[in-house]
Amino acid sequence: MIKKKKDSFIIDRLKSIRYALRGALKLIRTESSILAQSLVFLGFLLLGWYVGITPYEWIIQIICFGMVLTAEGLNTAIEKLCDFVHPDFHHKIGEVKDISAGAVTFSAGASFIVACFIYYPYFF
Repeated sequence: MIKKKKDSFIIDRLKSIRYALRGALKLIRTESSILAQSLVFLGFLLLGWYVGITPYEWIIQIICFGMVLTAEGLNTAIEKLCDFVHPDFHHKIGEVKDISAGAVTFSAGASFIVACFIYYPYFF
């Protein structure tokens, strides 16, 4: 058996980054929920710039955005895996998908509350 030549550590990391970016772009291009969340976050980024939020608030806002997009991405991956494993309707698969979507709701809800805390002082 011929062994494939092992790439260097740096080459392996660059390949990993390339695969990750490919996946992120695929999410943005094909998943309406990711696109919608990205547009909402773009709006909040513009609002943050407009009202002049503090560096600390920027950090918190960006962490929240990342948390929601990560949850959305994981939810999408779980749904696609469920569809692959069991293409027909099954109540257990539906339950898994509902739980996965519920996790997204938790992260989006927490991010909304954080946004209220950040922006309330700028408007009231």
